[in-house]
Amino acid sequence: MSGQGRARARVRAAAAGVALVAVLWIVGALSVLVTGIVSAQRAELRMAGAARALLVGEAAGQAAIQLELQRMTAGGARIERLTRTAVRYDGLDIVVETMPLTGLLDLNQAPQPLLAAFLAGVGGADERRAAEIAAAVVARREPAGAAPDVPTRFASPEELLSVPGVDYDLFARIADFVTVGSGGGARINPLAAAVDMLSFLAAGNAALAQGIARERDAGVPLIDTTRLEGSFIDATVSSRYRFTAVVPMPDGARVLVQRDVDTAAAADAATPWQTLRSATRRVGG
Repeated sequence: MSGQGRARARVRAAAAGVALVAVLWIVGALSVLVTGIVSAQRAELRMAGAARALLVGEAAGQAAIQLELQRMTAGGARIERLTRTAVRYDGLDIVVETMPLTGLLDLNQAPQPLLAAFLAGVGGADERRAAEIAAAVVARREPAGAAPDVPTRFASPEELLSVPGVDYDLFARIADFVTVGSGGGARINPLAAAVDMLSFLAAGNAALAQGIARERDAGVPLIDTTRLEGSFIDATVSSRYRFTAVVPMPDGARVLVQRDVDTAAAADAATPWQTLRSATRRVGG
């Protein structure tokens, strides 16, 4: 082979090598693209499945709450303390917790010392910060010189985030223990309160709080609450309740469906109760 032929052969070989590299690069790029598309589709399917499961759980929880509401308003005894009831619905064993809203801290009524102690004990704020926030809450709902027609009450617990000193971490710690309309007094009814709230009322004495909760769950008629902070408690009841349905899911997670309801609806209302607020979230799994 002449020198010119050898040169042409080298050029053809180099061109073939470049073509092979290009083909391999394209194949690799297509593989990455296909893998990405498949992964995205799988993620979308998982998200769709989770969204569907949440909707199914929410529907089951709302149905269980509805059944409990019907039982309550059909001439049943008035619930004056926190209770839990097992409800069977659509093959699921759903626990429905019924809590009188008087077991929560009412942002629109709680006195300033109670607010400050609560923000420190439950919210984890230092005493100075808790006192400043409590003063700001009272000033917000009772502004000096406000016109009678100017609304000053908190319309939702989330409005607490607009109070100076309240950040998302603090709000997250207290959100489950506050309301803006208990329908009762300015203090907390310990027999309607959750264990964490009872622990606050017991100045951090978890054993005392758990003992009261056990007696309440056992239906003990007279429970000694004299060891709790007397200035923070009363026995007020109202027609307003927080229902929390705990719906078990096949993957081991739970869907918590929560609804605040006033069972003293107006005479011309379509139903014998009024829903004040509702929320759903998935936990565990």
